[in-house]
Amino acid sequence: MKSNSKKLASALLLAGVWFSNAAHAVNDLPGGPAVNQLNLHPPVTRIAEEQHWLHWMMLIICTVVFVAVFAVMFYSIWKHRKSVGHKAKVLAEPIWVEIGWTLVPFLIVIGMALPATKVLVAQKDTTNADVTVKVTGYQWKWGYDYLKGEGEGVSFISTLDVNQRVMSDSGKAQGDDYLLKVDNPMVVPVNRKIRVITTANDVIHAFAVPAFGIKQDAIPGFVRDTWFRAEKLGDFYGQCQELCGKEHAYMPIHVKVVSAEDYAKWVEAEKKKMAAKLDDPAKVWTLDDITKRGERVYAANCAACHQANGKGAGPIKALDASAIVLDADKNKQIHILLNGAGNGAMPAWKQLSDTDLAAVITYTKNNWSNKTGQLVQPADVLAQRGK
Repeated sequence: MKSNSKKLASALLLAGVWFSNAAHAVNDLPGGPAVNQLNLHPPVTRIAEEQHWLHWMMLIICTVVFVAVFAVMFYSIWKHRKSVGHKAKVLAEPIWVEIGWTLVPFLIVIGMALPATKVLVAQKDTTNADVTVKVTGYQWKWGYDYLKGEGEGVSFISTLDVNQRVMSDSGKAQGDDYLLKVDNPMVVPVNRKIRVITTANDVIHAFAVPAFGIKQDAIPGFVRDTWFRAEKLGDFYGQCQELCGKEHAYMPIHVKVVSAEDYAKWVEAEKKKMAAKLDDPAKVWTLDDITKRGERVYAANCAACHQANGKGAGPIKALDASAIVLDADKNKQIHILLNGAGNGAMPAWKQLSDTDLAAVITYTKNNWSNKTGQLVQPADVLAQRGK
């Protein structure tokens, strides 16, 4: 009976695993990872194609050298082993042997280095770009500022889609783009040279899109650059490739490559959206209106760490009943949001507008058990910037 019970339990367990895998079955994501992927991403830029060729060329050369060297070595060991009567003896070392085992490896290395150097130099040639985009890494999101070319002046923050966070918290992964879907993708025109300038606001990040063959560290206080020219339309994905903190896995990159006509329409739409969002920092808000806005800002930027109920988790401090939040001196909380705290544990949020910062501070001061009645105006935040 016990044996049958164990067999039944094992069968049920296997069935559960099978159904679980079926429920979480995923497909290849065009422009992103593929199921059981062994090779590099399919390239959509000339640089990425060159990288693929170099990869296979060098792999083949190394494999041939490995097989040849070890074949000769093992043949010599087997053929001249002591058990068949061979005895060790001192051999003369002709000069041609010395020249041969020096010259042949040298030629092999040169043959590998020349094409690799050509590609490496091309990777760093960021001149004559059609569009220049500054990419800033934040804990844990990306900021995109279009500096030159069509789209100059467009600026936005790209964060992980809220529903992706909900799925991750619940442990129910769904969709081929799980943890790769963002609210605002980077949009670029096809067949145009895009220069990407990278930097960071807090810790070291790395901007990488495998299909483009690019990976560039984003380092606080430094400016680095790379470039790509996408030759195909579509959506292409990457992730931060530098361990940047506990939310490292929630920092995806989504680049949408569109036609020149669609890109022009996107730029026009983005500029209209930016104009509509412009706020007068001198505007005086009512407590009710600014609190409603603060609730939206908190959900989009703060709830991931501090939780929707303001209780925090682990090293993340609670905002509900927080002494800083309850303090009558609103400048204390303003300084933390502008400059960060705890050696980067609390990132700086100066990239948000004065109105958004005032709104989210007011929201935290008047939500949950915090009923201070305090109101922070955009002018209060503006006055503290740079202090």
